[in-house]
Amino acid sequence: QVQLVESGGGLVQAGGSLRLSCAASGRTFSSDAMGWFRQAPGKEREFVAAISWIGITYYADSVKGRFTISRDNAKNTVYLQMNSLKPEDTAVYYCAADVSSPRISTAVGRYDYWGQGTQVTVSS
Repeated sequence: QVQLVESGGGLVQAGGSLRLSCAASGRTFSSDAMGWFRQAPGKEREFVAAISWIGITYYADSVKGRFTISRDNAKNTVYLQMNSLKPEDTAVYYCAADVSSPRISTAVGRYDYWGQGTQVTVSS
């Protein structure tokens, strides 16, 4: 059974940092694109960052320069380093895998596997 399990969320003050991890099991994702999305209460799920199988990255404008996505294929794990956090970054963060293409996509519908999410709360 394929599973993506996020961890590392929590409560942090504005300006602080968090590092999210997404550990995959049941399948190797080293040849697949991986992404991070987030969903705030009352809002649609939105793209945050993605990384291709060869390490090409892409970010939403709202997080560019503050967040960094990376992957460790040996550990089947993807990370999201979040710095200079803002209250508007508060959301549930989801890890996702696109097994149909190694290229980056920002579309929610392109991703095949999803984690259960981890809550990130940034206080002002």
